[in-house]
Amino acid sequence: MKAIPGIEFHTFSIVGRCSRTGMLGIAITTSDISVGSRCPYVEPSVGAISTQASTDPSLGPFALRLLGLGYSAKGALQQLETGDPYIERRQLGLVDHNGNPAARTGAMNNPWAGHSTGQNYVAMGNGLVGEEVVQAMAAVFLEAPQLDLEERLTGALEAGQKAGGEAQDSTPYHSAALLVYASDTFSRVDLRVDEHPTPVAELRRLLDIYAPKIDYFALRASDPEAAQAAKDAAA
Repeated sequence: MKAIPGIEFHTFSIVGRCSRTGMLGIAITTSDISVGSRCPYVEPSVGAISTQASTDPSLGPFALRLLGLGYSAKGALQQLETGDPYIERRQLGLVDHNGNPAARTGAMNNPWAGHSTGQNYVAMGNGLVGEEVVQAMAAVFLEAPQLDLEERLTGALEAGQKAGGEAQDSTPYHSAALLVYASDTFSRVDLRVDEHPTPVAELRRLLDIYAPKIDYFALRASDPEAAQAAKDAAA
């Protein structure tokens, strides 16, 4: 079948879980604007899903509801497959709270399209130069489990870019996003590069600025005085 382009064609992403902390997150980049508003969905202690290619943003919250009801990643994916008449135009990757992965690359995705899965991760993409992109993402994600999840995800995305990334630019616009949750109901990291000529590099720049402030921002919610004292001590 001939691929029918959607706004997230030429996309690669990694969905991951930290086995040490239980954190869940996604890093993603695409050749269109504002990918972070449509594709990555995470719920703490429940799971994470990236819905891409001809994206249906409603599939993200639906998958999280299924995971919250006790479905495994594979079980939730089966429900998405059953209810979506355009499933062959989608690319979906899920990781549940136990680290179990599930992924599906529809037959109408632009080549090269595919995914790699393992315990605690899904690496996937479409419109890529080849399988080496997802292989590189998976390898970097797995090589340093001692790092914080946001660092592992961003490093994996950078590895995918270095391995060749997208086969060609499908639009003049590019974006990237990083979304990570710990156990709080609010995100640990939610960084978006909504439009930039080099979005993965810009995402790295933002993370390098934000990372030293992560614990401070989290502590402000539970103990503002301690947070301010810690900030003053570090100044």
